[in-house]
Amino acid sequence: MRILVTGATGMLGRAVVSDLLADGHTVAAMSRRVRRWPGAEPVLADLAEGTGLDEAVRGAQAVVHLASAPYQRGYTDDVEIVGTQRLLTAAAGAGVEHFVYTSIVGADRVPWGYFKTKVRAEAIVRDSPVPWSILRSTQFHDFVDQAVTGMSRWPVMVSDRGIVGQPIDVRDVAQRLTRRLTAGPSTDVEECGGPEVLEFDQLLRQWQEVHGIRKPILHVRIPGRLGKGFRNGSVTTPDRTGRITWQQYLTKKD
Repeated sequence: MRILVTGATGMLGRAVVSDLLADGHTVAAMSRRVRRWPGAEPVLADLAEGTGLDEAVRGAQAVVHLASAPYQRGYTDDVEIVGTQRLLTAAAGAGVEHFVYTSIVGADRVPWGYFKTKVRAEAIVRDSPVPWSILRSTQFHDFVDQAVTGMSRWPVMVSDRGIVGQPIDVRDVAQRLTRRLTAGPSTDVEECGGPEVLEFDQLLRQWQEVHGIRKPILHVRIPGRLGKGFRNGSVTTPDRTGRITWQQYLTKKD
């Protein structure tokens, strides 16, 4: 099967392309700049500009849409809303049989600006004539690690002791996406999460332990509906697809 992967050079994209190639698929790796990828066909296209999309989807049986642009103001909508609509229009014209979109667990339950963008994009996918699947995942280990690493430069590390998360490894998400592609369109929203639900204090302490750092944790309660959403488990899921724990990720990474 020929599969177009958008966002192929991102964290999840690299893992997905590797898995698809290992499974014997023909992979077109789409990016705004030509990148060499052993075994994959580099495809030059731009979601925000709308260039190269018809050529990118030509001959593809499936599209895995991973491209994102979080927290970049107007450019976020250009990529994730307008770009997704453009890609679906091109996919419909090319007879694509399966469109897979990745979103975020809790996007419809937590009042966070970027989460609302993902929900809007989900609606565009559902309303498209192209057969589709939507997979929401919990937060990637890498993103949590980046946030905590940045915080580690402060004299103290900050936590709302009631917040819980369920970080997942991008390799586990990639495997789940590969299985969904093989199974065909679900026309449903599925979820995948990491192997364990952790309080944010636990995440911080495990990070400190692995890095040999000891800093005090200052507890600050996030107010309003946003804080409530993060504390009540809205960004977790009963699904525990992931196998790699937060500590295992940290230990292997270092």
